[in-house]
Amino acid sequence: MTTVETNIPVSLTAGAIAEINRLMNEPGFDNTQRLRVGVKGGGCSGMTYVLGFDAPTAEDDLFNIDGIPCIMNKSHGLYLYGMEIDWQGGLNSRGFTFSNPNASKTCGCGTSFAV
Repeated sequence: MTTVETNIPVSLTAGAIAEINRLMNEPGFDNTQRLRVGVKGGGCSGMTYVLGFDAPTAEDDLFNIDGIPCIMNKSHGLYLYGMEIDWQGGLNSRGFTFSNPNASKTCGCGTSFAV
């Protein structure tokens, strides 16, 4: 597979970068994997965000955000371009959050959206 860097379709806040780096520095982390940003069908609003570590495929665009190697299926950019991913570490709200300018509606949990 040829590695071709593409424009950065999404952004990560400082909090998200810190949490992803923490996860990548855990013992036993597979350094051959990249952070996958994407979507899949489902969820209460129609589509659900995908965020996790995975191996790149021929269908992926490759990019780096502040030293974090990332991948995204080429067809997902339509839904995610311009999105900001944040990390909330509070007691009432803990986890990654997604601010997507392409979403026409979102669900209450913030992990599902429609375009």
